[in-house]
Amino acid sequence: MRDYIELTKPRITWLILMSTGIGYFFGLPSHAWRTINWFLLLHTILGTGLIASGTAALNQWYERAADRKMRRTASRPLPSGRLTAGRALAFGIVLSVAGFVELCLGVNLLSGLIGAFTLASYLFLYTPMKQRTWWSTTVGAIPGAMPPMIGYAAAAGAITRESWVLFAILFLWQFPHFYSIAWMYKEDYARAGIRMLPVVDPDCRSTARQIVLYGIALIPVSLVPGMLGMTGRIYFIGALILGLLYLYSGVRVALERTLVRARAVLLTSVLYLPLIYGLMLLDRPGL
Repeated sequence: MRDYIELTKPRITWLILMSTGIGYFFGLPSHAWRTINWFLLLHTILGTGLIASGTAALNQWYERAADRKMRRTASRPLPSGRLTAGRALAFGIVLSVAGFVELCLGVNLLSGLIGAFTLASYLFLYTPMKQRTWWSTTVGAIPGAMPPMIGYAAAAGAITRESWVLFAILFLWQFPHFYSIAWMYKEDYARAGIRMLPVVDPDCRSTARQIVLYGIALIPVSLVPGMLGMTGRIYFIGALILGLLYLYSGVRVALERTLVRARAVLLTSVLYLPLIYGLMLLDRPGL
């Protein structure tokens, strides 16, 4: 059972569900915060969690040969031989179908379709692109930013500009986060034939430039919720401070280009997301 759970990548799924929850709360009218349909939220979280877990399992099934070549993934259930490929494939399919059905029947068709798009774009576009071009990171950031859209669609039954703002924040946040991971494990990725940017850019100059550029872009986008009235002044100030700190970590890695600084970017990114989500919830009008 531990191996099957590992296939679902629980730590990543937790971040996905956190983003889904944020989308759900912002999809509610401000006056509805005190009368939340917790049953609907439960269906939303359950359905999204099942699809995310199924996607993770299917991704590991697809990449089992590459994972066997990388030190950080060689001990996973499939490359280590603790699970067979057939069982992992069946497990991933069952979870994915169950998640889609749960969203369609327990929430609404729109959220189910967004979940299906997320799975399909991740598995059939992003995953095979990883061994062909470093632009796979950009493609992968699209399904990676869909969880708040699922949550928003579940609560509002529609996609609006507010949901796209949440999408954009998560979309831009991913680049420094994943580029720093790719930087730290670029030798591993090279052995597996995965063409992440630090692999095709060995001195990491372009990688550092991308981290800084996306860090710059994230700051004004993260302030848009305050401009649209989704949040108040506390969020606006807090988001500005968090964005500058995130950018600062990127500037440091661009200046020094060391693994220590790349790890600092990763740590900052992991702290940034729950903190900015917390500010959103804290400073949402009508709470």
